[in-house]
Amino acid sequence: MPQLLVADLRTLPYADALALQRSVARARISGEIGEDLLLLVEHPPVVTLGRSSKERHLLASPALLAARGVELFEVERGGDVTFHGPGQLVGYPIVDLKRHKQDLHWYLRQVEEALIRAVAPLGIVGERSTGFTGVWTQGRKLASIGVHARDWVTWHGFALNVTTDLAYFDLIVPCGIAAVEMTSVARELSTPVDAHDPLGLEVRTRVADAFGEVFSLELATLHPDELTRFAAPIVQV
Repeated sequence: MPQLLVADLRTLPYADALALQRSVARARISGEIGEDLLLLVEHPPVVTLGRSSKERHLLASPALLAARGVELFEVERGGDVTFHGPGQLVGYPIVDLKRHKQDLHWYLRQVEEALIRAVAPLGIVGERSTGFTGVWTQGRKLASIGVHARDWVTWHGFALNVTTDLAYFDLIVPCGIAAVEMTSVARELSTPVDAHDPLGLEVRTRVADAFGEVFSLELATLHPDELTRFAAPIVQV
């Protein structure tokens, strides 16, 4: 059975994670890596601008972002502006769609489906919103999705708010959607933050399991050190 190699990178600066996923995607395209991958990570505060970003959707100046300790990156993914930060589970599926279905719209719906399935056992009803990409619950946006693909191999991915400080989203118009209300797993469940496991091992596990189910792949754990042959050594923070 084809596998999904899951690497939990814990906390990693955005620039390092971006370089890593680009390198791994190249290796997936070349066939040097023969299986699909899911990189799970948490980032220090960062705002990223996708290909569809509008200047007016960045509400804070670069100087203000820097003063708040928030980095700023322009990247090749689709979509508008978004935020990544502590308490948010970010996933980078590096999937060869030639082995699945060569259709990016189908792929986006599959990523949504995986996240919807992952939060369901937690008591959260995940939903789609007509005309938008991502996962909502009761009209509030829980997860953002933005992807890129070359030769039908995907990278970039999703950001699921688990215990995220939602005040950071006041710095932007999230995903360019006016008046959108962001939410998190903790907010929806009124769950206190676990200082020993702020992202929630259960959430990470359920997300990985759901991706395996949706893409019909058998999960296999990949230690981050095994990725160093494709990029610089990973220094977790």
